[in-house]
Amino acid sequence: MHIRRITAAIAAAAIPLTMTAAPAVAAPDNGGKANQPSAAAESAALPEHQLTGYWQNFVNDAEPLRVSDIPDNYDLVALAFAQSDAASPGAVKFSVDSRLSDALGGYSDAQLKADIAEKQSQGTDFVMSIGGAKGSVDLSTEQRVTNFVDSMTTIIENYDLDGLDIDLEHSFDTAGMTSAARQLRNHFGSDFILTMAPQTLYVQPGGSYMQLIDNLSDIITTVHTQYYNSGSMLGCDQQVYSQGSVDFITAQACILLDKLSADQIALGLPAAPSAAGSGYVQPSVVTDALDCLASTTDCGQFVPGQPHPSISGVMTWSINWDVSNGTTFSTTVGNHLETLP
Repeated sequence: MHIRRITAAIAAAAIPLTMTAAPAVAAPDNGGKANQPSAAAESAALPEHQLTGYWQNFVNDAEPLRVSDIPDNYDLVALAFAQSDAASPGAVKFSVDSRLSDALGGYSDAQLKADIAEKQSQGTDFVMSIGGAKGSVDLSTEQRVTNFVDSMTTIIENYDLDGLDIDLEHSFDTAGMTSAARQLRNHFGSDFILTMAPQTLYVQPGGSYMQLIDNLSDIITTVHTQYYNSGSMLGCDQQVYSQGSVDFITAQACILLDKLSADQIALGLPAAPSAAGSGYVQPSVVTDALDCLASTTDCGQFVPGQPHPSISGVMTWSINWDVSNGTTFSTTVGNHLETLP
């Protein structure tokens, strides 16, 4: 399995110390848990603050891309998505989508592997994502878990990937997913990257991802919640916030700070207005949310009870939509991540 050999650059600019004029609502400081480095983050081969994006192995209205065309701002790429294998319950399979290959004038598995290897040599890491809006994986029996682990191991080794991304947006078996993730981590070792992309509702208190996060908190690299397609939600201060604002993003991220270290929490946002049904924000809103969480500056009404300078970073759906929109998202957010403490 590929291991990053390029270390993250030290931030060269300090974050401004000015506050917005909005009244502050203090949140609990969560006992300082978020300032404690996680064992998973210490072992993961990623920069301290990273930009994650999904590469679409399918064709829609976004720009079809070869992996070699992924902008250099991305530190972690999730290949979207491995599909359920009907021939083996619980198992998944992956190869270059035929429609994508046609749209690119030909793109083979061998070319994809070569592109991944070249990007890895430049410092980019890759995980295989499962799920998405249409995908599901049934791990409700021990045999299904075994089939999943065996098939995912084959995929990761075949494409020389760095880990697994869990983007299950429908019901899933928590015990089965927990067992599968731990078996993969045990097989590949401490450098194995494990990420999750739950929808916002699923990480509200009592949400379907909360038990999975509890079960795997010691080996999770990053949870990059989808702060879009959400409507209004309760923040950690029990106030209702509408999506599409700094307050929505920061008050939702605060909920996970009770469960995970800040270096395991990233912010998931659409790269372009067409990338999501709702919840798109300008990249400047994303950078304000990062500053609010990292240093309690540039906040709105909600202000964290303490700064969390090790906040992990940002995820976007998707790299293809970002390129379609002139890479405005990755350029703005990627450059800003380098300024965080």
